[in-house]
Amino acid sequence: MTYTILFQRVRPGRTFLETLDELNAAYDADAEPTPMNLTADHRAAWDRITRRVSEDADRVELEEFRYSLNLCWYGPAGSLMLDYDGESASIDITYRYPGPAALPIMTRAYRVARVVEHESGLEGYDAVVGQSVATGDVGKAAAALGGTSGWAQTTLT
Repeated sequence: MTYTILFQRVRPGRTFLETLDELNAAYDADAEPTPMNLTADHRAAWDRITRRVSEDADRVELEEFRYSLNLCWYGPAGSLMLDYDGESASIDITYRYPGPAALPIMTRAYRVARVVEHESGLEGYDAVVGQSVATGDVGKAAAALGGTSGWAQTTLT
């Protein structure tokens, strides 16, 4: 389980959550997943995202899969994973940053999230704390990550 920030291309006249509800209602768990079909614009956005996100990392690993593009960011704050398919994306952070250790990685995650929004036109939403990444409080997100990480480390190990 990870702390996940979601990105979606919001439908006209809808909010992020309304768009997500509509997509979830139409989801067919029995259907074969549709392979990613990146347009030239999607690929260009991914290239801009990876260039900007890579600038201040100790290490970045990029992979391309049938259903998404993947970027793993490793830096002094920790690590995170960005998954992108052109029409949606997500950032995942493992629950291994207890208490104050969560603030640096969550600050990084929100910085990456804002790059994704700017370069792709996708809207980011942090459902864990119920806020937009564009205007959200990084401290609130870090407290949620740090609290759950601390609980997991003391309870599950």
